[in-house]
Amino acid sequence: MKIVKKIWQLPKIIYLGIGILIVTILMINSTSNTVEISSVDFIGEATLTKNLSFQKTEVGGLSGITYDVKNDLYYAISDDRGQKAPTRFYTFKIDLSKGLLENDDVVPVGVTMLLNQDGKNFLPGTTDTEGIALTNQDTVFISSEGDREKSINPFIQEFSLASGRSMTTLKIPKKFLPDQKAKIGIRNNLAFESLTITPNHQYLFTATENALIQDGSVAKPNIGTPCRILQYNLFTQQPESEFLYQTEPVAPLLDITGKFASGLPDLLALDNQGHFVSLERSFTGLGFAIFLFQVSLADADDIHNIDSLLSTSRNIHPVKKKLLFDLRTLDVALDNLEGLTLGPWLPNGQRSLILVSDNNFNSLQRTQFLAFQLKIEPPILRWFRRMLSFFRW
Repeated sequence: MKIVKKIWQLPKIIYLGIGILIVTILMINSTSNTVEISSVDFIGEATLTKNLSFQKTEVGGLSGITYDVKNDLYYAISDDRGQKAPTRFYTFKIDLSKGLLENDDVVPVGVTMLLNQDGKNFLPGTTDTEGIALTNQDTVFISSEGDREKSINPFIQEFSLASGRSMTTLKIPKKFLPDQKAKIGIRNNLAFESLTITPNHQYLFTATENALIQDGSVAKPNIGTPCRILQYNLFTQQPESEFLYQTEPVAPLLDITGKFASGLPDLLALDNQGHFVSLERSFTGLGFAIFLFQVSLADADDIHNIDSLLSTSRNIHPVKKKLLFDLRTLDVALDNLEGLTLGPWLPNGQRSLILVSDNNFNSLQRTQFLAFQLKIEPPILRWFRRMLSFFRW
């Protein structure tokens, strides 16, 4: 009993210190696997030769990319709809050993034709493959936008990395599927461009490039568009949650062509706690505007039970976004960048990020690879910084 009394007689500062220590341990444990990017630095560009031919195919239309850390390889999906060669993805080697990217550092080393579940090539015009994500089972998930004008539904399928054969098809919620009256569903060429899997391989995410018909308008000059992020549980292979992602309004620059387009072409999962890098791309009439954002699902509402954003009276909290990098600040002529992936750790200890462009098989465009290094803030430093700002307040 005397020992208990002595404990209670300890200075209050000790209790405060013990409390802070406990909170610190809890905070560090709860955020030890979260990723927050503090800076993004450009480390180089590489461009493929125009009309590059590889294994009797024209390399182009690269719309998504994913990194195989085990084999130090990259897989990039082509959105060729079977017009120049069967639906396919390419394997690349990208040399970042010098800590930068230069021409000739990107080399194609393989091409894999995608096969349907019958083991046959997809018929021309039946796919519009845009996103690709590597699993830990020697397979890749690939998304196709479909074609609502031809009543071809979008899909997300799992393919063997070795044979290219389709193994699994994920269910697409009805609200995303086009109807005959054009009242609901994806818009043509504005569907599932993005695809990413969390590091623990439990969840797969995709997103619409622009709003569903029943959710709002497409992006217009100075007006963003409400996209939906769709989350799948890969253990159950079922869709689980949806989140609202609002793209930025972008001002055209001398839009004499009248072909303004803007949207969300890719997402990259950074951790298992709902943090991503998003890529927003706009064609402004006189070149491209490209932005990288850090995205958090932490306070976003799950909207999977809301079939139409236009019809709901609910006040919806979208995902939070923080601008990481405006690529217009680079001294580089930007092309139609559509895909991004984490790459290897660089010699200086920073993580690399790779972006790739879709040249649309257009002689005026390029297949462009851009490399960046990411400075990732350790959780303990992030916590102390937040604590300091709290005490200043």
